[in-house]
Amino acid sequence: MKTDERNAGAEEFARLTDPYRRELLAYGYRMLGSVHDAEDLVQEVYLRAWRSYATFDGRASLRTWMYRIATNACLNALEHSSRRVLPSGLAAPSEDPTPTSLRAPEVTWLEPFSERLIGRVPEDPAAIVAARAGLRLALIAALQYLPGRQRAVVILRDVLAWPAAEVAELLGMTGAGVNSTLLRARSRLERLVPASDEIIEPDEPAQRELLDRFAMAFEAVDVPAITRLLTEQATWEMPPVPQWFTGRDAIGRLLTARLSAVPGGPRLVPTRANGQPAFAMYLPQQDGLLRAHSIQVLTVTRSGIVHISSFIDETLFGYFGLPLVHE
Repeated sequence: MKTDERNAGAEEFARLTDPYRRELLAYGYRMLGSVHDAEDLVQEVYLRAWRSYATFDGRASLRTWMYRIATNACLNALEHSSRRVLPSGLAAPSEDPTPTSLRAPEVTWLEPFSERLIGRVPEDPAAIVAARAGLRLALIAALQYLPGRQRAVVILRDVLAWPAAEVAELLGMTGAGVNSTLLRARSRLERLVPASDEIIEPDEPAQRELLDRFAMAFEAVDVPAITRLLTEQATWEMPPVPQWFTGRDAIGRLLTARLSAVPGGPRLVPTRANGQPAFAMYLPQQDGLLRAHSIQVLTVTRSGIVHISSFIDETLFGYFGLPLVHE
């Protein structure tokens, strides 16, 4: 009988908590800056929650209870980890485009987040914009500079739109404490995140045309055509390579140096990451196969492409539902 009761309890727990799994994954990613770490965190959260489920008294909603466990796990993880960064957060831009295999394994790098991990997209256009804005790569990178508790407050209040009283209860703070913490976090973020009017995307047909032109130019290794799609002060970075480049001319020299070494053109497969357009890039190898190389996340504005982060990490392809070899 005890076994039957335990099985029934497990089924009830799964039924009630599984709807929160995807949003907790996105929350963990925002807090930690890594989809790998967020995935591990969600597993830990569900294990902790199951162990404590018999003591859940219902005074708070189940969702709030799960977020409390997730927040505590995130804050604990942040105490024992380094801040995740992009190359542009480490040093000045490079002037040397010479291809190099030099990487910085000692640096804890930021990772992209596949949009397919979010699940169902809101139907309301305003909700879609808000959901994507809350995952933008620039925001995630900036959040990593905040202390853990400030990070949690700004995500819960500004991204997830939780009431201040609920955030205060979750974090064991007063309402005044939440508001003052939020003000400090917002002040810091204003200095780190590009102004919203600078990252307004073109309408969908214009963006689709620009992305199609970018993919065609890249696969044709037409560097002048690629750079014409960039803004004058565009930036390009390639974690875990610590070098990064800014300006059309510097990026053109970088692409010329790197793509000239590719035996045949690369292939770009469109996808989405962090609420932004992205491409999975495959490079031809000596065996004739096109193998996974990087995930390119593009920041597109009405003036053109202002930023490209090319994450050179084949382990990311699985999160995007993409194979390691392109047919």
